[in-house]
Amino acid sequence: MHDFHLLAISPIDGRYYQNTTILQDIFSEYGFLKYRIKIEIHWLQQLSLIPEITQLSKFDAITINSLNDIWKNFSLCDAKFIKEIEKSTNHDIKSIEYFLKKKISENLSNHSSIISFIHFSCTSDDINNLAYATMIKKTLHKVIIPLWEEIILVIKNFSYKFRKLSILSRTHGQPATPSTLGKEMINFFYRLKRQLKQLKNMEILGKINGTTGNYNAHMIAYPNVQWDVISKNFVNSLGLTWNPCTTQIEPHDYISELFSCIIRFNTILVDLNRDIWGYISLNYFIQKTTYDEVGSSIMPHKINPIDFENSEGNLGLSNAIMNHMIHKLPISRWQRDLSDSTVLRNIGTAIGYSIISYNSLLKGLKKITVHSDNLQKDLQNKWQLLAEPIQTVMRKFGIVDSYEELKQLTRNKKVTMHHIHHYIEKLNIPTLEKEKLKKITPSNYIGDAMNIVKKFF
Repeated sequence: MHDFHLLAISPIDGRYYQNTTILQDIFSEYGFLKYRIKIEIHWLQQLSLIPEITQLSKFDAITINSLNDIWKNFSLCDAKFIKEIEKSTNHDIKSIEYFLKKKISENLSNHSSIISFIHFSCTSDDINNLAYATMIKKTLHKVIIPLWEEIILVIKNFSYKFRKLSILSRTHGQPATPSTLGKEMINFFYRLKRQLKQLKNMEILGKINGTTGNYNAHMIAYPNVQWDVISKNFVNSLGLTWNPCTTQIEPHDYISELFSCIIRFNTILVDLNRDIWGYISLNYFIQKTTYDEVGSSIMPHKINPIDFENSEGNLGLSNAIMNHMIHKLPISRWQRDLSDSTVLRNIGTAIGYSIISYNSLLKGLKKITVHSDNLQKDLQNKWQLLAEPIQTVMRKFGIVDSYEELKQLTRNKKVTMHHIHHYIEKLNIPTLEKEKLKKITPSNYIGDAMNIVKKFF
């Protein structure tokens, strides 16, 4: 750990930096500058392809490569230079424009015909929204989706492995109809899989249409150009969905939709973390540890479920930030206000907390083993659970007050197999039905739990 990490104010860049270094080239100030420079250069190249812009010749291969090298080779020194310019301009996009003019002047012999078309007819958000959109798109496909898929796969495999292992269910915290451990985990698999499918189908929108979204400056300069077609093709070329109808800014609705999906996924993981925490507390799960690990600074025996607690806490932080963005970002006074700008710069922070939580959860899942004996012991002492199937069969044969009878037999009483079998023997039902009921135990009364799991394999 370097001094920088020890001095960082945010734990994202400090304590948990190893989990979030993958985001540095995307959501850092350096990354944001690089993505905006890339958009500016691509827009410049797009302009050179428009026949009506006779003042700007179509770029040859040498010019295209030289321009691309500016963003491909963008360095920390370049970023620092832009920040020095910004001290004078007090405007981040204008500083990027001045930086590009200097770079192009130094590297291209035909720069005189190019420089005046840098940032041509653009408002700041034409560049910013496309930069954020491409940053988000890369993060989804390179970071978030792979982590989601890994979590889902680990849960799926866990479900199959323990599809036959009976477990005492708890509704309202009280003993309830048994299930299998695999079935209870496949519930989470199914819920998470739905959110992954929705995430993959999310549209990431972008716009490039000028100061209030009407191509005003574009049409004054070149009225015969179909600027809406140029805009759509350019946005699509970035792998984004074109938003044809905006004010000065892209309204961020898609970010709100995207974060809503991530929040749902995260909330399901909070539920999973709490269930596993509870199973560890019941000694259903055992955590693998290494010899040197310490669970408590004073109690040597303890092995705390810290991975699941860490995951839950960071999921809460991530959801809180995203929830603010969901409500804030789609709102902008009239055609534009700047209150979204500082909020957008925290996208990496919101995603960073999620990534920390995903890694903690995966670490925890890979450390737990199942104490099957404890699961079975808990079930063996719960013969009162069979009141449900017995009174259901009694109803089948028209026995009145079957529920009330079983309530009297089982509620707040110590019930054993002898009590259950003795009660069954006295029932006025066919002998075959009695024999079937006697074969039921708290461990095998699991319904179709095993097959429900199998259907996903």
